[in-house]
Amino acid sequence: MKDPICSMDVEPARAAGSHVYDGVTYYFCSTHCLEKFRADPVRYVKRGASECNSRHASRSSPYAPATYTCPMHPEVQNDKPGACPKCGMDMEPVGASAAAEEEEPPVLRDMTLRLWVSLALTLPVFVIAMVRVNGLNWLQLALATPVVLWGGWPFFQRGWESVVHRSLNMFTLIAIGTGLAWAYSVFAMFHGGQVYFESAAVIVSLVLLGQVLELRARRRTSSAIRQLLGLAPKTARVIHEDGSEMDMPLQDVKQGNRLRVRPGEKVPVDGVILEGSSSVDESMVTGESFPVEKKAGDSITGGTVNGVGGFVMRAERVGSDTLLAQIVRMVSEAQRSRAPIQRLADAVAAWFVPSVIAAAVVAFIIWAFFGPEPRLAHALVNAVAVLIIACPCALGLATPMSIMVGIGRGATVGVLIKDAESLEVLQKVDTLIVDKTGTLTEGKPRVMTVDTDDETLRLAASVERASEHPLAQAIVGAAQQRGLTLSNVTEFWSETGRGVSGRVDGKVVAVSNQPYDAEPTPDPSQEG
Repeated sequence: MKDPICSMDVEPARAAGSHVYDGVTYYFCSTHCLEKFRADPVRYVKRGASECNSRHASRSSPYAPATYTCPMHPEVQNDKPGACPKCGMDMEPVGASAAAEEEEPPVLRDMTLRLWVSLALTLPVFVIAMVRVNGLNWLQLALATPVVLWGGWPFFQRGWESVVHRSLNMFTLIAIGTGLAWAYSVFAMFHGGQVYFESAAVIVSLVLLGQVLELRARRRTSSAIRQLLGLAPKTARVIHEDGSEMDMPLQDVKQGNRLRVRPGEKVPVDGVILEGSSSVDESMVTGESFPVEKKAGDSITGGTVNGVGGFVMRAERVGSDTLLAQIVRMVSEAQRSRAPIQRLADAVAAWFVPSVIAAAVVAFIIWAFFGPEPRLAHALVNAVAVLIIACPCALGLATPMSIMVGIGRGATVGVLIKDAESLEVLQKVDTLIVDKTGTLTEGKPRVMTVDTDDETLRLAASVERASEHPLAQAIVGAAQQRGLTLSNVTEFWSETGRGVSGRVDGKVVAVSNQPYDAEPTPDPSQEG
């Protein structure tokens, strides 16, 4: 353990003292540190939490990503978020962070702010241009300039990076088109020509809208990973060598630690049961709705839910080695994988953008020499139209977005897809063969037929109402559907893996999977 005052390593059995604060036991290397902590525990607890969070954030694990990559170009990686220099898309974290994903990403907040401000300024510019009000060019300039130069600034940055890295993309076309339209309008305003401020402002606003919608869709898709991470508890109860117990952050659990799992808690990590027994809901791994009986020596999986029993386990696989962490990593990698059709999209995009720029130049030259007056204005407008209309937004976004949405949606319903290629091949499947009926159920048992009278069902349901077993709830549900009135049960007794018994209306009623001596022992004077 760490001394919260001096941060020295302290063995609980050899500690100079301990102090319980807010339900947590702290150990100290000396009485001086102990007294210092007692005088102001809040100060050192907050400091320790801050240091702990910083230490955990720097770890390379599926719970603390430090690397970002492009969904379209996995070879592009960076240690901080930003735009991909090849395609301009916002890079995604390589790992998965439950805490960070809960909050709105900074890039989404920034783009949303730019969108709303741009829309508010673009609307009057658009109205002025449509009704052709003369003498308001200065007003259009004042309104459109913030939209183009501030709202569209990220597009100019990405367009410039695409030129620097010799990887022309849709932002190249957007930057050239909107920049030329705004610059020409400023020039034309001072020389009595036609202005096109509304074109530049509307284009920037529409592209911002597309960016916001894309970022929100990607954020919703990443919720699948958040849900998977949410299956693991945040803390684990560690049993020290001296027998004391302490709740610790899950990241601090080490291989070989003894952990106590209480009734109703989630299993923190993968391991083996040392003491006790219980029934464990493993549906998150196997899809089977029935809890599995576990006893000493049986393996246990992190993220599964313990039943009514308690047990002590030994941690075998922790951190990124647990099965749940591997599932999270697989889903994250699958979302970033590339389908075979993306190779075609990349090949087309490599030739498409230069071709569009060349077509815009040709259009400008033709209109400048052979178009009607004013030739320069018509040439610029048509060149910009070619650049904007031919912008390959769908070409660059449709394939990676469909992969992210498909794999993310599958993970939310319990279907794990290995990679994007498997998802593409899946569209050819017309017959599905499964080998386990348990994975195709509703997730809870239900009574279909009753081969006895209603009174027997009523008595059985009255006893089962006190049990938490899924079969017990099914029997109670069947009795309620028939409108039977259940009675209170006394002297209830349950034997794990066998059945339950109790006294109902003076009768001892036993419900089991096989004949056994029911508890409590029936009173001879009562009807059995």
